[in-house]
Order: sequence, then C-alpha cells, then structure tokens
Amino acid sequence: MYDFAYHKPTSVADAVKLLSTVPDARPISGGQTLLPALKHRLDKPSALVDLSGIAELQGIRREGSAIVIGAMTKHRDVQHDAQIVSGIPALAKMAGLVGDTQVRNRGTMGGSLANNDPAADYPSAALALGATFITDRRRIEADDYFLGMFTTALEPGELLTAISFPVPEKAGYAKMRNPASRYVMTGVFVAKGPKGVRVVVNGAGPGVFRQKEMEAALSSSWSPDAVANVKQPADGLNSDIHGSAEYRAHLVTVMAKRAVADAA
Repeated sequence: MYDFAYHKPTSVADAVKLLSTVPDARPISGGQTLLPALKHRLDKPSALVDLSGIAELQGIRREGSAIVIGAMTKHRDVQHDAQIVSGIPALAKMAGLVGDTQVRNRGTMGGSLANNDPAADYPSAALALGATFITDRRRIEADDYFLGMFTTALEPGELLTAISFPVPEKAGYAKMRNPASRYVMTGVFVAKGPKGVRVVVNGAGPGVFRQKEMEAALSSSWSPDAVANVKQPADGLNSDIHGSAEYRAHLVTVMAKRAVADAA
C-alpha cells in the first residue's frame, strides 16, 4: 500500500473542501472497494477523506411519499429499518443479500452507489424506483446518474449526501449470486410506482439497464407469466469464466419472473 495522508472531517463542507483542494484526494466510506484497491496497488490517492465522522450523512427519514437514506447509512441499517421494511420491503431484502455479515456491517449505500460496480445491487433499485441522488450542490435523477461501468454523473469534488426513494405500489428483487464472491451474476429489480412500471437488470452487463420489453408486458399484466416469454438479447452482456453472455441473458428472464413473484 502506498503512503497517503488521512483526514477525518466532521462536516460535509469540510469534506468537500478537502476533496476540492487536495490533489488526488479520495473519499472513503465503508472502504469495501477502495481498501482492497489500495492493498493491491491498483489505486494511489494522495489522501483519504474519511466520511464516517459526518453525522449529516447518516440516518433514514420519511419525507412525504419518499424515504431518504443518508449516504453513509450501512447495509445492515437499510435491512432492518422499520420505515424501509414497511415502505419498500424489496429494498430491505436487497440490503440483507449484500455480501456477507461483515460487509453489511461496514459497507454503505452511498459508497456502493458512488462506485457503481456493475455487480452492485443498489443501482438496480435506484433506477427501478426512480430515486433522486442528493449531493452537496444539486439533485440528480436516477435516469441521468448512471453513465456506465464505474461511472456516474458525480463531478470531481462532488459528494453524494443522500438518496431519496419514492415509495412504490409494489416492488421485488431477485438475483443469481456467484457462490464464491457473492457478487451478482444477474439480478432484476421490478417496481410499479410514481415512475410507472420499471424492470432494471444489474450484473449481466457493464452497467444497469432497463428491460423495456418486460416493462411493457408487466404494464399490461403484472404476473410472472407476463415476462416468461420475453427473451433478453445476449449482445453486449458480460461473458467470463463464471457464465457466458447467453447464460446471463437467460438468467434475466428467470430472475425477472422471481422478482415479480417476490413483489406479489
């Protein structure tokens, strides 16, 4: 691991100042991705800005028809929070399936969404539910936030502070996990809410994407049978030692059926 400076600010303003003025400074939340990258010398920041001491980045609250989750909220808290369990149970269930117990006790929702790993869970929920990303300077709709593999609309020095999730009429999630790493090979999040019917796929491709044909089918009939015959093209999907693009394409239909059943 390379040498670096370490800062632990206590406010969003101080964190943003450090990230904007210290060259090559990187924010760290749970560290589930950044720390392994440092250990393997895949990343070399000049400084780490530890966000764990900023109280305003934590907590879960209800605001009208939405649930707002602080960026530093841990997976375990999303899993067990009563407001999420009652309002968006599919999101609570998703949090309980992230990694293992150690990861859930350390990792944060904001860290996952800022990193935008293709195999991460939360991006599919955010896009399907029509979430709004709140930063220190603006609000970004989920449709405009995810730009590709490990890429988001966040600008240099911009800090994700919270995510606002509209409470849906119904939602469900299902995924096939790699048995060794527990990363998602293919997952599908379905939702019917303020943004209409949405079907979002994660893990199968280089980033999350909407399955428009399934959305149309579920808009006509909300049932597993409605998506049973919708085939996902394999073009552009991931292919590796764990599964071919054709296998992942097949899993999209299988997971979509399970997600719809879960939502019911």
